[in-house]
Amino acid sequence: MRVVSAAEIDRTLTFPALIDALSEAFRGDLVTPVRHHHEIERPGAHGTLLLMPAWTGPATQDGFVGVKIVSVFPENGAKNLPSVMGSYLLMDGVTGAPVAVLDGTRLTAWRTAAASALAARHLAREDASRMVMVGAGALAPFLIRAHMSQRPIREVALWNHTPLRAESLAAELAREGLPVTAVTDLEAAVRGADLVSCATLSTAPIVKGAWLKDGAHLDLVGAFNLKMREADDEALRRAQVYVDTEAAKSEGGDVAVALHRGAITDDHVRGTLTDLCRSPPPRGPAVVTAFKSVGTALEDLAAAMVVWRSLAKTL
Repeated sequence: MRVVSAAEIDRTLTFPALIDALSEAFRGDLVTPVRHHHEIERPGAHGTLLLMPAWTGPATQDGFVGVKIVSVFPENGAKNLPSVMGSYLLMDGVTGAPVAVLDGTRLTAWRTAAASALAARHLAREDASRMVMVGAGALAPFLIRAHMSQRPIREVALWNHTPLRAESLAAELAREGLPVTAVTDLEAAVRGADLVSCATLSTAPIVKGAWLKDGAHLDLVGAFNLKMREADDEALRRAQVYVDTEAAKSEGGDVAVALHRGAITDDHVRGTLTDLCRSPPPRGPAVVTAFKSVGTALEDLAAAMVVWRSLAKTL
């Protein structure tokens, strides 16, 4: 059994290829049971344990079974540790024999950003050129690169509740040649943005619907439980809303919270990422769109398969 590091995943994956693989997976026959979700309470710490299994259906050329084990401890930032950590076990779909253990944290970052960019492929304007990245955590660089692979983004405004963190990450990405600039006036940045991506642990809405210009696309990645929000009710009411899976209607913040509060109704959510991939809707130039993700084991298995197939060629 091979252990696949974060560095190997980075060398293997590209966003265009991964986004195409996710698009195929959402249209295909991967089996994704309901994930296990457990709250962990310990003195001085609160965390979440996720177990996310999936396997390929009979139509897939080479079968695989996989499961991701993830821990989410929001307070880890104060300890200079990632908030999200995990491992992915990939197994042969015929024998069940383990073939690889992949760095689950890095795999999650890649597939999460790729799913957002896949949604934006269908929902963001084709000429979207100005992006706002809300949050400067570990996902931010992945989301920026993923969205830039699908739309002609030429300006990225990076905002974080701690300005120094935004300035540090913006400078780092700028040195790599990405058009990223730190900003402190979030409202002004959002009002001029074609695409707004949020990846935070905020417990209160950050982005207001009144700020979104006609034609904007809102990408909501953070807010993984019902106590969190990244966008207010007005943002969701203004938008044509899509979710990665039906689970986003009951898990995570934003859409699930707005539904529970009665701010939007169930039929306001127009569909899932599967619906988008199978039958992309027409998009008017002034329509506001929104995508909320909570993550799915389908994405992890699809990403792990891309990595393993690439590595297998070199074995």
